[in-house]
Amino acid sequence: MEFEQLMKISIIIPVLNEGNIIAKLLDYLLKIQNPKFTKEIIVVDGGSTDATLEVLKTYPTVKVIHSQKGRAIQMNAGAKFSTSYILYFLHCDTFPPKDFDVEISAKVQNKYPSGCFKMKFDSNHIVLKVSQWFTQFNHKSCRGGDQSLFVVRNLFDKLNGFNENITIYEDNEFIGRLYKNSTFTIIQKTVITSARKYHKNGVWKLQFHFIIIHLLNYMGFSNSSIQKYYSKNINN
Repeated sequence: MEFEQLMKISIIIPVLNEGNIIAKLLDYLLKIQNPKFTKEIIVVDGGSTDATLEVLKTYPTVKVIHSQKGRAIQMNAGAKFSTSYILYFLHCDTFPPKDFDVEISAKVQNKYPSGCFKMKFDSNHIVLKVSQWFTQFNHKSCRGGDQSLFVVRNLFDKLNGFNENITIYEDNEFIGRLYKNSTFTIIQKTVITSARKYHKNGVWKLQFHFIIIHLLNYMGFSNSSIQKYYSKNINN
């Protein structure tokens, strides 16, 4: 594969009933992407019943595929469909910085096969300010899917992608394996992500439950146990 092709990026965005949000992200990406590095934008729909698919029809250059519901399933489907060497997984309410694709390609060129950006919420709540401050540090306990994630294809395939048996914490589980099997890096530029889930659940309450989930995962509790805790205490 030619060097220029090795630096190409496929952006993969899983969605489910995000008709009110996805257009804003796509407009933004199409405006700031660098065609020299971003090869394609792939939106993976998990069975939306709102206006998501109608909205996506208005973006002819964006590739839309369908899969079963489940973020891990959808992200794996997007990776399988993609045609680039670098895979960039992005939540539909997270906005990467200008030149994000240039930065990612540069990291891969410098032999960092996986990584993410640091993160900032679109809220000034003190709890969220403290939480986002930790995302600048390169430790797996500071990671989360809202920071976005890039990984080269051969490493993604080697690790068999996301674990489709996991319905929450799938990003963190995969990132944990990336830390064990690659040189993970943090790009010191900031993605902006929505605090909508915090507003819906209450900032203090949700942060408390996320801490408990981190502890349950660290202590080795099964994913089914963590899923039950999540479903009982957190509203999506």
